[in-house]
Formats: sequence, C-alpha cells, structure tokens
Amino acid sequence: MAKVKNFFLKVGRWFKNHAPSKRRLIQLYAALLTNANIKGFVHGRIYTGATKNACVPGLNCYSCPGAVGACPLGALQDSLAQTDKRAPFYILGILALFGLLFARTICGFFCPVGLGQELLYKVKTPKVKKSRFTRLLSYLKYVFLVVLVIAIPLIYNGIPAFCKYICPAGTSEGGVLLLWHSGNTDFYDSLGYLFTWKFALLVIFVILCIFFYRFFCRFICPLGAIYGFFNRIALIGVKLDRDKCVDCGLCLQTCKMDIKHVGDHECINCGDCIPACPTKAITWKGSKIFLHGISEEPETDELKPLASLAAVGGASAVTAQTTVADKENVSESTLNAAVTENVSVSGKEEENAAEAGVEEVKPTAHEIYEKRVKKRAFWLQFAAWAVALAVLATALVYYNFVDKISFNTTYDVGDTCPDFTLSRIYDTPAAYNENGEKLEKFTLSDYKGKVVVLNFWYTTCDPCKAELPHFDKVQKDYGSAVTTVVIHSVNSQFNSTPATVQGTINHELNGAESSLIFTHDELEINCIEMLGGKNAFPRTIIIDGDGVITFTRTNSLDEATLRSEIDKALNK
Repeated sequence: MAKVKNFFLKVGRWFKNHAPSKRRLIQLYAALLTNANIKGFVHGRIYTGATKNACVPGLNCYSCPGAVGACPLGALQDSLAQTDKRAPFYILGILALFGLLFARTICGFFCPVGLGQELLYKVKTPKVKKSRFTRLLSYLKYVFLVVLVIAIPLIYNGIPAFCKYICPAGTSEGGVLLLWHSGNTDFYDSLGYLFTWKFALLVIFVILCIFFYRFFCRFICPLGAIYGFFNRIALIGVKLDRDKCVDCGLCLQTCKMDIKHVGDHECINCGDCIPACPTKAITWKGSKIFLHGISEEPETDELKPLASLAAVGGASAVTAQTTVADKENVSESTLNAAVTENVSVSGKEEENAAEAGVEEVKPTAHEIYEKRVKKRAFWLQFAAWAVALAVLATALVYYNFVDKISFNTTYDVGDTCPDFTLSRIYDTPAAYNENGEKLEKFTLSDYKGKVVVLNFWYTTCDPCKAELPHFDKVQKDYGSAVTTVVIHSVNSQFNSTPATVQGTINHELNGAESSLIFTHDELEINCIEMLGGKNAFPRTIIIDGDGVITFTRTNSLDEATLRSEIDKALNK
C-alpha cells in the first residue's frame, strides 16, 4: 500500500513540476481555436466556409486544412495585388484593430508559429545567445515587410511574394500537411522547383529555431514587424514604471528577444520579465480595465502600521489614525504613542480572551484585503476559462459537425456529373449566343450531347494562367461553343473581384478574341470540391456527351494531352 501511495505522490510531483504555464495553455488554446476544422486534417481538404473571409490574429496559413480563418499577412499581400494599387482598407483596418488591442502580445500568446518555435527551442542543444549582432538582424523583418509584402505585390500585380517564396507556415501547414494525406497523391505532380526551394527553407528555419530563440519571429516575420509599430500604444501588454525602476537590468537579462527596454517594438509581451523585476516596476497594461482594484493596495506603505492598529487596537487607535491621516504630518512620537496604546489595549483583550478560555486572533486589514483579492481573482480566472472553453467547444462542434461546406460526396472518373449552374459570365465572344445576347448563366445540362471541359483556375496562379492559351487554341480548333466541344474556365477564387478576373482574361488572352466561356465558382455550390478538387490548381475535368466524367487532372495540362482526352470523350 505504501508503494502505491509513493507512486501516486511521485506522479503528482511530476505533473506539478511539468505543468504548462498559463501562457503555454493560451498558446495551445489559440492554435486549436484557429485550426478548429479537425475534419480538414482527416479528409485532407481546405476549409472554404464563410469565416475564411475573416482574419485570425496570428500567422496561420489560409491553406492549412484546419484553418477556419485567413492569415492577415497573406490577406494583406493578396489585397494589395488584387486592388490595383488602391488602399485595401478592410485588411488595414483589421491589422490596426489587432495592433491597437494587443500589438505583439499576439506574437507571445496567440500565434501558432510562435508556439512551434518555442517548442523547437526546448530541444537540448547549445543555444545562440542574443547580442548586438542579433539585434541588428532583427531589423531584417522590416526589409521583408517593405519589399516582399508591400512593394512586389503592388508593382507586380498578383504576386504575394512573401507567401509564395518565403513563408514557412505556408510550406508546413498548406504544403506538407496536405501532401501528407493519402488522398492527395495527385498533388505530387504539381510539385516543382518552387516547392523544393520553400521546403529547403522550412528545414533551415526548423534547425535554426532549435539554436535561436524564435528565429523566424525575431528576424523574418513581417507580421511581427507590423504589430511592433503598435507596441507602445496597445491596450494590452507590459509596461515599465520608471519611478520604481532602479536600472538593475534583470528584465533585459531575462528576456530572450532583442529588446532595448521593456515594451519596445521587439518585445512580444510574454510577461517573463514581470516576476524577475525586484522592485515590481513591470506590470500588465490594461489590468485596471480587466482586473480593476485587484492590483491596488488599500493603503500606502507608510500608513500600513496605522491601518493594522485600527483593525485590532480599538477606539483609541482609530482616534490616533484619524489624527495622523496625512502621512506627511505623522511624527515619531505620535506613532510610538499609538503603538503603546495599541499594545496595552490588545494585551487586555488577550487577557480577557485567556480568562474566557478562547484564543481569538483577528485578521489585519491587509490580510482581509489579500483574501478578498485572491477570491476575486480566482472567480475571474474561472469565469474567463469557462467562457473560453465554451467558445472552443462551440467552434469544434460547428466546424466538424454542423458546417457542411465541404462535400461528403464527390464525383470522379466514371461517375455521372451532377447538374449545376454558375453565373458571372465574363466578357468574351463566347459569352454571347447566336442572336448576340449575352449569357447570364452557365448550366451544364444545356450542353447535353457535347463534350464539356471544365478548367478551374484563379488569377494569382501562374500555372493556371500559363495553360489558358492552350485551352483557347484547342477551343478555336474544335469550333465554337455551339459545336461538339465546350471549354468552360471557372475562376475559383471566391473573393476575387470581377474587374480583377476580367483584367487577367484581357491580359492573358486578349479577352476580345478569346473563345472560352468564363464563369465564377460560387461558395454555395463549391463546384471544384464537388468534383473531387481539394483547392489545388489548376484542375481540369472532361465530361462526355452523356454527362459521364471521363478525365480528371490536378496540375497543368499540355495541349497534346488535352486534345487526346477530348478525342477519347468524343469517340467513346
């Protein structure tokens, strides 16, 4: 029995010594909440529901199978590329809101990439300590922000340069996690030099994060650079009381980031410096709003003795306290008299209590206050965690059981393609019928008896745009849409504007001469997923005259293969 008891004692001590901190729990919570679409990992599909139009605070790739929101950095690049040099007020407003509320507290508490870096840093190896050199390197992320996030998307429309060429979150979450799924083997044909480059960068970043604390966060991440501009004015974060600070430097020694002082643009507001400060000069900003009264003492240090006397000393002590209410006028003789009177009074009370056989020790005002504060803090924390867990449970249930945006039934080669209707016909000659009337919709059943080629693409996909001329040439060779072959190009970027799509058509194909029908996929239909696509582009599907799917391909399709598969569908 003793052995069993000792075993449980050891287990209890281990859990106590290895229990995660509150910050680590919040990091884990934020990572799970922003990737609540667990079924995405199971099915290997990207969630494309309504919440994908909203940005989450931290760096979390849009293409992660579990992601339920958009990455603010990717959204910024995409909006700059899509708005033709007009200010993207929506995403700028979102970034400003996050910055004014939390600034780099997001890096320290809410960013999944930050959590991953900290876990990598726990690998036991010699570590590279911060220095003037690392401080200088920390400014590199501002170069990435200006060049890759802002300049290139503006100058070269449609190129989200940082996401496309650098971002390790996109490679790991949107690349590796999708490729890992057994149902996505057709993605392998799409891999090229760009994935090889980004995967090599990912491996380098992972290795460096083992030796450098938050390597990506400190030296590379443009999102952290944006939030750093708001650090001094954010509602939540750490702050330094200069009146209490004695310049001991313990806060700088404790911090692993490249800060010059507490709360500067490199500070991620993790709070590790707060317990290290011997004079309690470092506190949380926003505590008076969220924890009003908890951090305030009921009296100053100079008046604590008088407060204690008032609590236990009876009427004489209260009179003494009232007489010396102004601490500047408190004299040593007054204090001595009050203490003497208190001792005599308390002594008589003790004698009376002893005669009665009862030992009564009354708590001081400070002890009562501390007890009240602890009780209030406990219930505040309990309520906060209860609400947070309720939100997380609701999100998990909604995204995995309620929201049906991802189709459970998909159609592949040999299946009869279901009928569907898409709208938003773009201006090309094929958009008009024989009477010169512009088509309003594309309905598959209207082309029964003809071979229909569906080509799914979007405006910032380079392989998609590169193959459009091949499809256009093949359509012209087989004749117009009233003959036996209809090639229908479907833009599958739900948030792209009609002007952007039309501009791409005009640029790539000279829209006035293109023979293709261009429409737009719709969120309610999600045609690409219905037909077996998993948000990988370009994707081509060929349907014969009987409505049966004869060919599918996720990757670029050369002209010779396209002609061959169309002929097979015609001569079936």
